[in-house]
Amino acid sequence: MSDALVNGLAGAGGGIVAQLLTYPLQAVNTRQHTERKARAVVITDLVAKGDEDDASLLSLPSNKNWPRTGGTTLEEIWKVIKQEGWEGLYRGLGPSLVGTACSQGVYYFFYQTFKNEAEARALTNKKLGQGDGSVDMFTSLFTAALAGCANVLLTNPIWVVVTRMQLSKRTAGGLSSMKSSTTKGSSSSSTADAVPIACQHGVLETVKDLYNEAGVLGLWKGVLPTLIMVSNPSIQFMIYETLLKRLTAKHPVSEQGLKRISATEVFLLGAVAKLGATVVTYPLLVIKSRLQAKQAIGGDKSLHYSGTLDVVMKMLHYEGLAGFYKGMSTKIVQSVVAAAVLFMIKEELVKAARAVLAKGVKRPKVVTLKAVSS
Repeated sequence: MSDALVNGLAGAGGGIVAQLLTYPLQAVNTRQHTERKARAVVITDLVAKGDEDDASLLSLPSNKNWPRTGGTTLEEIWKVIKQEGWEGLYRGLGPSLVGTACSQGVYYFFYQTFKNEAEARALTNKKLGQGDGSVDMFTSLFTAALAGCANVLLTNPIWVVVTRMQLSKRTAGGLSSMKSSTTKGSSSSSTADAVPIACQHGVLETVKDLYNEAGVLGLWKGVLPTLIMVSNPSIQFMIYETLLKRLTAKHPVSEQGLKRISATEVFLLGAVAKLGATVVTYPLLVIKSRLQAKQAIGGDKSLHYSGTLDVVMKMLHYEGLAGFYKGMSTKIVQSVVAAAVLFMIKEELVKAARAVLAKGVKRPKVVTLKAVSS
């Protein structure tokens, strides 16, 4: 079994375990991404249309029928459990596990394949007197980016289906439902930010609904921002190297003539670098989710997106810059936990697989020749 295949299977196993543990956070985060329209903008639109009565109705602080947005992660989880039960946190888990296994397997397979090729070329160049036989930083980043692009292009259809299923069975919203609920004195809340989906769909129904909406190309909705997100590790490494260089310059020189950086400092630099990369690329996650969610065709045009640029322009108009960072705290927690579990499980599986393969290799018997005395 090749090393690339071992890493691919180990990555798939680690990804499945990480997904099982953090899926509720991912499901909640997807819903946070697709919250739409701030209260102030809706009120402004109503006033512009002459619906001042409706505007004043929504502006009341005591109006419980206006959906709360921007709650904490625990509040969002509790809201899902209360409205849809525990199954609401795990809707779409089946295809998500398949997607995770495929994504991690594809990524690590291609990464190891490209890495092996890069290392082989580096060794060849060394024999020719070029370089020291090691793979440089930019080659490593390029290798990771190529593997990431291959992963995105091959597995994007699975994640579109997962996103649709995570957002299914949400309460249909809109002004009419809020107005009627308030008029009747109902205390139940409606979700105006969600695209109405009447019932929960299975995988086949979701794929059929997606095909009817956008055809085969609908399976690659959001692929552009997802491809750009492949730059996340590069941004992280760039921030880390910049901060490390500045920190090293401030450290005194030791007796050996070196500037030592403590493990704690390295840990903090890595955390800051990851946070910086997340802040830069997080809006792309939100844009991707908006594109992959069911579009409000025939309804409010502000909830219908024709492409990446359209999402950006409408979010800036209706929600401002804050809209691009909805649910970021949830994502940070989910990403850190998932990454830690993934790497831990993957490395253990790789060690176990190599140990099993090593035992299966039959060692040649060593024959000792005795000297014959004359």
